[in-house]
Order: sequence, then structure tokens, then C-alpha cells
Amino acid sequence: MTVVRSTLSESARETAGEALQSTLVDLIGLSLIGKQAHWNIVGPRFRSIHLQLDEVVSTARSFSDTVAERAAALGVAPDGRPETIAAAYTLPGSKSGWIRDDEVVQLIVETLEAAIGRLRERIEATGKADPVTQDLLIGITAELEKQRWMFEAENWPRD
Repeated sequence: MTVVRSTLSESARETAGEALQSTLVDLIGLSLIGKQAHWNIVGPRFRSIHLQLDEVVSTARSFSDTVAERAAALGVAPDGRPETIAAAYTLPGSKSGWIRDDEVVQLIVETLEAAIGRLRERIEATGKADPVTQDLLIGITAELEKQRWMFEAENWPRD
């Protein structure tokens, strides 16, 4: 049942809806990974990375709301339930327990890199179907690339 009717064709709505839902899953998962690392980081760079992780979490949470609202505007019910996220999340995850600061940085770099790769596929998929959704995904990608750069710079030079 579609409560909100979309201005897009059914095919375009499905394409945009799939891109938005999988982006929502990635963003919610990213915010959870970021918080898990935030709570469990240890090491000499604890404070700076601890605070930097909050930036990633805040960004992911803000964008997840924007993505969910875009989906709803297109007549696609967003699904951010815990069981949905757990079943669909495929980005790199955190180990349990304390995590050294250099491991946290590498985890976040890898997680952001995977999310960016998936976003770029969705950008390609939504180009013709819905340029508005594509534009939203481009903006998210730009911000996540900025966050990835900032984290990658933390572990330079590499051993």
C-alpha cells in the first residue's frame, strides 16, 4: 500500500527507493559503528579521535533522517528497524571490547570507503531515474569522503 503517491514513474520510484533504503541501512550502521568505537577507543590519541567519531556519528544520523524523509516523500516507507539494519548491514564492523586508536582509525577509513563505494553505485543507478535522489546521494558521498580523508590522515605515515 502506498500512502504517499510519487511524482516519479513506478520504475523510477523503485530504483530511487532501493537506493535510499540501502543508504539508510548503511548510514544507521555507520552511526552505530562510530558510537561503538567512540565508547571503546583507547590509546594516546583517545581524546581527539573520540571527538572526531562524534562528527561521523552526527553526520550519519543527520543524513539518515534526510534519506528516510526523501524515501517517504517518494511514497517509499523507510525501514530503520533494528532487525532490518542487522539483516541488511554489510559494511565493515567493529570487534567487541577495547580498540586501539590506530585500529579505530583504520576501521572507520575502511567502513567509510565501503559506504562511499556503495553510494557511487547508487549515484549511477539513480541518475536517470531520479536526479533529485542522485543529488542527495552525491552530497552524502562528498561529506563521507571528507570524513574518510580526515581519518586516513590520522594514521599517516603508515608503517
